[in-house]
Amino acid sequence: MSNKQLSTSRRAFLGAAGVAVVGGLALGGSAVAQQDGNGNGNAARRYRVTVTNLTDYQPFTPPAVVAHRPSVELFAVGDAANDAIRQVAENGNLGPLAELAESTNAVRGVAVGEGPLVPRTDPGETGLPYFAELHLDADASARYLSFVSMLVATNDGFAGLDTVPLPRATNESRTYYAASYDAGTERNTEMFADMVPPAQSLTGENREGIDGTGQSNPDIAEDGVVTPHPGITGIGDVPEAFDWDDPVAIIQVERVE
Repeated sequence: MSNKQLSTSRRAFLGAAGVAVVGGLALGGSAVAQQDGNGNGNAARRYRVTVTNLTDYQPFTPPAVVAHRPSVELFAVGDAANDAIRQVAENGNLGPLAELAESTNAVRGVAVGEGPLVPRTDPGETGLPYFAELHLDADASARYLSFVSMLVATNDGFAGLDTVPLPRATNESRTYYAASYDAGTERNTEMFADMVPPAQSLTGENREGIDGTGQSNPDIAEDGVVTPHPGITGIGDVPEAFDWDDPVAIIQVERVE
């Protein structure tokens, strides 16, 4: 792995991304980090990425998209989740993803949404959007896109898209569907007490005296692997109606320059 750094430092990335964790939930901002193949900061290509929440009840944390070379794999079914995926899936924390963007030259661009995405029905009456348009800059060596966002009313669930081709020609567009995954790092208690605090307000399921948590809980940790998410089964106080069908998101990618 090359130790050449991206043109945006970790501090600059975090500041631009607005990764201020409030109650364990990264509330967003936007950022782009890129450099060309010679280490310069000139982006050769620009993409418009639209992420739409397709669920009826599951909010997403601010969506993050990454433009990268083939050597980058954010996650894989059957493999243990890396720290970046674990922190997004458990706590909505984008910090480790920012560290990944800085630590490898194979990541060529990153963009993060302005805030959470709620379902179109907006069950919590938040007034928040159900889709976000992101602008992503990267050089020609970035041939692939990956996407990740926490399924907020879960213990360690996330919506994800791993290593799909970016459009090659200007004005070319591609549409992808993102599935739901279980990071395998925390047991699915389906209890709001074990979820990030915004899980209640974003879903309209406020529980008196239950604050939730923005920290990983070692008492419910598990040493598993990434799998397709089983959904909400009704074993906790998260209503079974909060279950979903895959796909959970649609990702539309257009090369605009």
